[in-house]
Amino acid sequence: MTDSAGEDRARDARAEGRARTLLGSVAGAEVLASYEELGVVAVHGRGEYGYLLYPHRPIVAFDSRTRELLSELCVRFPCEQGGEAGGRLPDADDVLAKWLALRADERGLVSTANLDRPGRQLDPAMVRRDLERLRTWSPVGATA
Repeated sequence: MTDSAGEDRARDARAEGRARTLLGSVAGAEVLASYEELGVVAVHGRGEYGYLLYPHRPIVAFDSRTRELLSELCVRFPCEQGGEAGGRLPDADDVLAKWLALRADERGLVSTANLDRPGRQLDPAMVRRDLERLRTWSPVGATA
């Protein structure tokens, strides 16, 4: 008899491992380190905009100068498993999809996302803490 829950967890862990490898190879070692160490990735957009990327959560837009939270951008990148849409991407793949979408077509992503006020889905205090952590964070082994 097989343990299907255990098999599912093992399969999910392998998928997340492959997704992390892909995130690092596409977005770079620093982005991967931020994701692994802090659980969030920052993307600098056009002008004075920045974005925080959380797995399976809204993208948070903020003013890069003042750190004012501007909006939550709700986007979803569904997974197709076995030809059936609607599955859930591994966390690192979800972050990579958001990173790629912002880097490739920031305006297009922002114009098609559902926009909510800051705090609608994510605690603004948590987001501000993450902004501060990112401001002072440097990857392990980085030289000053």
